[in-house]
Amino acid sequence: MHHSEVVPSTVVHDLRQGLTVHGPSGPLVAPLESSLVLPCYVDELLPMEGLEVEWKRTDSETLVHLFLEGESRPEAQQQDYQDRAHFFTDQIKNGNFSLRLNNLRAEDEGRYTCTVHSQHDSGETVVQIKDVERLLVSGSSHSISVSVGEDVTLNCSVDSHIPPEHFEEVSWRKTDEDILVLFYQKNKTFPDSSDDRYIDRVEFFTAEIPKGNFSLRLKSVRTEDKGVYMCQVFAGGLSANATGVLNRMGLSVSHIMVLIFCITASGSALLLWWLIYCRSKFFTDPIATRHVRTLGVLHAFLPNIMMFVAFVLWGVTEGFLYETVSCCALYIQRPLMLIYVAPYLEHMSDLALQSEYFLEIVVYSSVLFSKALGTMVHYNVSDKIMMIIIFGIMILLCVIYFIYSLQMSAIEVPHAKAQEEATALVECALTPRGHEAPPSRSSGPRGDPKRVPGGGAEDSASLHP
Repeated sequence: MHHSEVVPSTVVHDLRQGLTVHGPSGPLVAPLESSLVLPCYVDELLPMEGLEVEWKRTDSETLVHLFLEGESRPEAQQQDYQDRAHFFTDQIKNGNFSLRLNNLRAEDEGRYTCTVHSQHDSGETVVQIKDVERLLVSGSSHSISVSVGEDVTLNCSVDSHIPPEHFEEVSWRKTDEDILVLFYQKNKTFPDSSDDRYIDRVEFFTAEIPKGNFSLRLKSVRTEDKGVYMCQVFAGGLSANATGVLNRMGLSVSHIMVLIFCITASGSALLLWWLIYCRSKFFTDPIATRHVRTLGVLHAFLPNIMMFVAFVLWGVTEGFLYETVSCCALYIQRPLMLIYVAPYLEHMSDLALQSEYFLEIVVYSSVLFSKALGTMVHYNVSDKIMMIIIFGIMILLCVIYFIYSLQMSAIEVPHAKAQEEATALVECALTPRGHEAPPSRSSGPRGDPKRVPGGGAEDSASLHP
């Protein structure tokens, strides 16, 4: 326990101009939970017979302590002061009626009157406890449960002899990850100092700050927000903190929709696969083949579109921009890739496939570059320039590859057509005269050779001299 030192005053308060009672030189200040002496004494020795000393709160007339008939009377004390307020009983015979107040509380601030009654005279003095130096921070007494997407308030109330506008610093941190959530210093809030995931989602109740209320409002709660949060206050060389726990996260409507889309995507993929498998043995039937091809297109597109929508909803709810963009790019590209490799479907052109590759690389590179920019804020200039050059080279190589692919496709297509024409001419040349050639596009509805004037059948042999 700490004891406060007081300087006796020459200023006295008299009652009936008889007994002179001395008090302190001015208001008293002491730390919270310390011991404080409230001075009250007289210069002359008083007989114990008929002596009465009474300590009271002047604002409420609460009896703090009483000395009567040669002994202290703790049973007469108001309950809040029992076992806390004591006379120096061995000093009373010397005229020292000071009171020691232990375990000082904030509510002990105020004015106290020491009244001394002797057989013939009376006198009093007033003692003021101006400030109980304290810094008490209180938070939520229990963990908080909230659904994702809702707003939540984490409590932080400060009780101090120092006005809130003179607080040196107030900070909210997520202790399990050591992340700065919100910062207050010298009567000003600094939202830009918050971690990226909390920017534009946290705020103080500005109107409540003068009352010592530094509760934190967290908007649009995400799954990653679960954890322990600490409100820490620094003021007048003192520091104190309180913690709050954001515990269980309930599912929001968006999360339920994401779950539905994921289940539907999986179910549709399995169902369509089973239908394709059951009908695959009828590939020789043109009608069945068309059905299988339709199911194949649905199998390629439907589950991926559902997963694309699910990731968009997840990104909007959780704020995972980079992850969402990457996954959405993947689920846009997958249907075309599935169609390309499907054995029962017409393959798409190489140019379309290369375009997909190019698009995917550009999207992924852009996401990585954006994420790198966010993490290299504290890098020096040379490192930043190096990162930009590396990503620039990557994009440039992609562009060069895409242009090269276009040129190669332009060269290969005429070459392939020329090869097909040459092959057809060779086959025609090797076909013997009189041998029936396969039906041409000029054949009739049943494949019979189309008759021409003159009665001869038009066949491939007639093309040769």
